Amino acid sequence: MGRKWNNIKMKKAAQDKLRSQSYTKVLYEVTIAVKDGGEDPDANFALKVALQKAKSNNVPKDNVDKAIKKGLGNDMANWNEITYEGYGVDGVAIFVEAMTDNPTRTIGNVRSYFKRWEGSVGKEGSLQFIFDRKSVFTVKDTGVDPDELLLELIDDGAEEIEKEDEHLTITASVESFGILYKKLESFSFEIIDSGLERVPLLEKAISKDSFEKIQRLIDALEADDDVQKVYHNVEWSEELTD
Repeated sequence: MGRKWNNIKMKKAAQDKLRSQSYTKVLYEVTIAVKDGGEDPDANFALKVALQKAKSNNVPKDNVDKAIKKGLGNDMANWNEITYEGYGVDGVAIFVEAMTDNPTRTIGNVRSYFKRWEGSVGKEGSLQFIFDRKSVFTVKDTGVDPDELLLELIDDGAEEIEKEDEHLTITASVESFGILYKKLESFSFEIIDSGLERVPLLEKAISKDSFEKIQRLIDALEADDDVQKVYHNVEWSEELTD
């Protein structure tokens, strides 16, 4: 399935439009990592990963420094991670990860996005049989054979490797995230992105019209400052973006 199951990112214009929001989300990760584990990346693995992500996204250093300072202060004391589960048009499953200091505000916004695009927010746990949490790494393709690389990494928890364009996507168990991250570093791979993702176990085939509504719903969710990640289970086909 590769990155196609992750956030819908088939439209270049939408990517460009959301670049500033992506900066905000990466900076949130830096701040929370500092809040939870301190400012030393050598002693705080989560911060090390967040800083690498900031570098890959070309986030300005001044912004990163401010995010670190914010994490060291008291402003983040009331911020918490929260998730929302719901369905879009045609029963497409949508899983939302957010970080907020005001859950009432966040759920109000999330509900409004779902309602506008013919969806609804469900109960916690309603999507537990649709998504599975995995460690996912995106690295620059060095020309290595994906099957041979998988054999090298399988003892470190790697489960699947797919080649897409100039990148390799490596899927692994949640428990092996730290081990595999360090192993990829030891192989001198350029890690473009990494983190814990929600992979759909069941995909949903939909029409092009429905896809456009799902795209609009996900765009709205991703543009919200409190929303960190959005997952869906749309079954990919070329016809959806023709």
